[in-house]
Amino acid sequence: MHDWLLSASFGDGLLQQAEAKAPLPDVFEAPVIPLRDLVVYPRSVMPLTIGRERSLRALEVARSLGLAVAIAQQSADVEDPRPSDLYEIGAAVAIGRMLNLPDGSASLIVQGRARVKVVEWLQATPFLMARVEVLHEPQAQSPAAEALMRAVLTLFDNVVELNERIPEESFVYAMNIHEPGWLADFIAQTMPLNVAARQSILEAVDPLSRLQKLSTILARELDVLELEDRIHERAQSEVDKSQREYYLREQLRSIQTELGEIDAGASEIKLLRERLEKKALPDAVRERVEREIHKLEQLHSASPEVSMVRDYVEWLLALPWTERSEDILDVKRAARILDERHYGLTKPKERILEHIAVRKLKGNLSRSPILCFVGPPGTGKTSLARSIADSLGRRFVRMSVGGVHDEAEIRGHRRTYVGALPGRILQTMRRAGTINPLFVLDEIDKLGSDFRGDPSAALLEVLDPEQNFEFEDHYLDIPYDLSQVMWVTTANYLYDIPPALRDRLEVIEFTGYVEEEKLEIARRFLVPKQIAENGLDLAVGNNSYKPVAFSDQALRQIIREYTYEAGVRNLDRAIATICRKIARRVAEGKPHAHRITPSMLHRFLGPPQFDFGKVDEQDQIGVANGVAWDEAGGDLMQIEVTLMEGEGELTLTGQLGEVMQESAKAALSYARTRAREFGIPKKTFEKHDIHIHVPEGAISKEGPSAGIAMATALISALTKIPTRHDVAMTGEITLRGRVLPIGGLKEKLLAAHRAGIRTFILPKKNAKDLEEVPRRVQRDMTLIQAATMDEVLRVALVAQPQPLAPDPRQNGASKPRRSRKKTASAPGTADPRAAPRAA
Repeated sequence: MHDWLLSASFGDGLLQQAEAKAPLPDVFEAPVIPLRDLVVYPRSVMPLTIGRERSLRALEVARSLGLAVAIAQQSADVEDPRPSDLYEIGAAVAIGRMLNLPDGSASLIVQGRARVKVVEWLQATPFLMARVEVLHEPQAQSPAAEALMRAVLTLFDNVVELNERIPEESFVYAMNIHEPGWLADFIAQTMPLNVAARQSILEAVDPLSRLQKLSTILARELDVLELEDRIHERAQSEVDKSQREYYLREQLRSIQTELGEIDAGASEIKLLRERLEKKALPDAVRERVEREIHKLEQLHSASPEVSMVRDYVEWLLALPWTERSEDILDVKRAARILDERHYGLTKPKERILEHIAVRKLKGNLSRSPILCFVGPPGTGKTSLARSIADSLGRRFVRMSVGGVHDEAEIRGHRRTYVGALPGRILQTMRRAGTINPLFVLDEIDKLGSDFRGDPSAALLEVLDPEQNFEFEDHYLDIPYDLSQVMWVTTANYLYDIPPALRDRLEVIEFTGYVEEEKLEIARRFLVPKQIAENGLDLAVGNNSYKPVAFSDQALRQIIREYTYEAGVRNLDRAIATICRKIARRVAEGKPHAHRITPSMLHRFLGPPQFDFGKVDEQDQIGVANGVAWDEAGGDLMQIEVTLMEGEGELTLTGQLGEVMQESAKAALSYARTRAREFGIPKKTFEKHDIHIHVPEGAISKEGPSAGIAMATALISALTKIPTRHDVAMTGEITLRGRVLPIGGLKEKLLAAHRAGIRTFILPKKNAKDLEEVPRRVQRDMTLIQAATMDEVLRVALVAQPQPLAPDPRQNGASKPRRSRKKTASAPGTADPRAAPRAA
C-alpha cells in the first residue's frame, strides 16, 4: 500500500504538533537536505534514508530546530551537490521519528509543511544552509476550481483502474480532499512521475494552474495505459486462441484415431500420392517425389520440416515435365497472322517463317532459335513475340529481368534457407503449364550484378542450347529440360548485353518507323484499338452518337507535331487522349466531333510539342547538325562553336564524354594543320579562345560519331562561312581529315528524316549499311558519301574557304634571319613587332 495511506494518521499528528510548536514565519533560515529522485509536497508524509555526510550534519541541526528544507537535485548523478545543482523551490518539512542504521545512515519520516523558495544561500559547508521564503497559496474556491477538481478526479479514477501499481484506496482518499491545491499535491505524489514532472507541480503555486498541469499529465498517462491495456488484451487473446486451437486439434486427432479415420496430414499425403499416380514424370523425378513423400510420412505433424518437404513435393508435381502443346506448322497461316497484327517488321517476320518451315521439314529434331529483338521502345518487340506464340499455337509467358541483381532470381535458393523458392525461370514455367512455351525475357540489357552474383552468367545456362536441356535450379536440385522452349529476348541497346550472353543470341534489329509506316499503323491498329478500349464502339445505340474517324491529315500532324519517337507508343497515347475526350462528351449527351481533322488537334491535345522540319530557318556561322543514337532511336544534335578574344584555350561543355572530347581536339588539330588552305590566319588560334558546346547539357553524351560535325562547325566559325541549316552529318574524323565509319546509321538516318532533314552526309565506308534503311527514306533524302573532310565541307558550307596568299617573307631563308638579328631587342626592351596580348 502507498506511503500516503500507511502514515496518514501519523502525518496529520506530526503536522499539528509542528504547527502548534512553532508556526512558520514568512522568511526563515534552515538547513537544506538535498533529495535524489524525490520531491516532497506540503502535507505529504515521506520516509527518507539519508547517508551522505553533509546531509547527516544538516539533519542534526534540523532535529534541534525541528525544521528543515528538502529540495530536489536537478541531476540524481551528482554525489556532492552544490547550490547550483538544486532547484530553487522546495518544501519546508517537519522531522518525525528517526532511526540510526548500522551502516551510519539514518532513516526518518518527514512531512511537508509549505512551499518555500530559496532567497539566499548562507553556506555550502559543512552542510547546506539557506534563507527561504514561504510561498503562500491563493484561495481557489470557485466554480472553475470545482470543475477542475472533478475532471482531475475522473482522470485519476481511470488511471487507478488501469495502473495496478496504484492502490484503489488512493482514489478514496483523494475523494475526501476538498482543497484544490492539496488534491493536486496528493495525486502528483501518488502518480509514478519523474522528478521534472513532480517539480513542475511543486513550482505551480496557484492551485488552479497546478490542477491544469496535473490534468494534462493524467490525460497523457491515461492514453499510455489504455494503449498498454489494448496490447495486453490482444496478446492474451492470441495466446488463448492458440491454446484453444491446439486443444481442439488434439481432441480432433483423438476422435479420428478412435473412429479409425486418418488425420489431416495423412489426408494430404494421400492426395499427393494420387497426384503422383496421375502425373507423367521422368523416372528420376518420380523416384525423387516418392522418396520425399515417404520422408513426409515419417515426420511428426508438428515438425517445422513438414511444410518444407510438402512445398518441395508440390513444386515437383506442379511443374510441367512432359506436357507440351502441338505446334501449328502452317507457314501461310503464320504469315497471315503476323501481317494482320503488325505492319512492317519484314526481317523479324521472315526469320519466324523460316523457323516454322524448318520445323515442318525436320520436326522436333531442330533446335529452337534464341532470338534477341533489339530496338527502341514502342517498336513492337514484345507484341510481335505474342503474335509469334499465337501463330505457332504455343503458350506465351513473359518475364522481365530489368533491374535483377540477384543470381538467385534466376537459379532459385537452396532448400536450406527459410522460405526458399525456385527461381523465376521455373516459376514462369509452372505458370506456362507446358515444356515448350514461347518464353520472353524482357529488358535483358538492363541486367545488373553486385555482391549477390551475376544474373547474366546464370542466364548462360538457360539460353545456351548445349546446356539448357539439363538446367539445374538450386531449389529443385534436379535437371530440368529447357531445350524445347522458344526463347525470345528483348533489349533497347545491343552493346549493353554482356558479350558472353550476346554470343548466344541471334540478334534481330527493330529500327524506328518512318512517317508512312506510323500512319499506316495508326490507321490499321491504333485507332480501332482505342475506339474499342474507350467504349466508342459500344455507343452505337446512343441516338446522339456518330462513329468517330481520324483523317490522314490529322494523324500525320499528330505524328509530326505531338510525338517524336522511334516507335508508336506516344502516338497511341495521343489517339487515346482524343478518344477519351470524345467518350466524355458522348456520355454527357453533348455533340461531339465524328471526324478528327488537323484544326481540332489544338483543342484535344493542346499546342504542338515539336517543330517538324524546323531545325533552323536560316544558315548560321559555327553551327552544324550532328546526329545521335539514343533510346528513342535517334535524335538531332546541334553543335555550336564560338570564338572569343583570349589566349588560344579550348573549352568543351555539354556533358561530353571522353570520346567526344577527343573528337573535338582532333577537329581542332585538323583545322590548325589546314589553316592556310582554309584562309585562317595563324594568329587567330593564338588570340582567340574556342568554345565548343553541345546543347542539353543535363544529358551526358558519348560516342565517336560527332567528329565531322564538330570539325564543320569549328571551320565555319574560324572562316566566318555559314553552314547549311538543312544538312545533317555523322562520322568520325582523323587528324589527316579522313572520315571513318560509325554505327547506328539506320537510326540516325530515320531521326534526320523525322526532323525534316533532306541532305545527309555519311562516311563512305557505311554505304553497306544503307541496305537496311527503308527505300522510302532513301528516296526522300540526298545521301552524300564522304571519305574526306574536303568532301564534307563542299556540301556543308554555303561557300568554300579561300586559301591565304603566300607569305612574301618565306621566299628566302637568309634574309629573314639577318633581319631578326638586326632588330633583336636589348634586354628589358619591348619587341616592337610583338602583338599586344588581350587583357
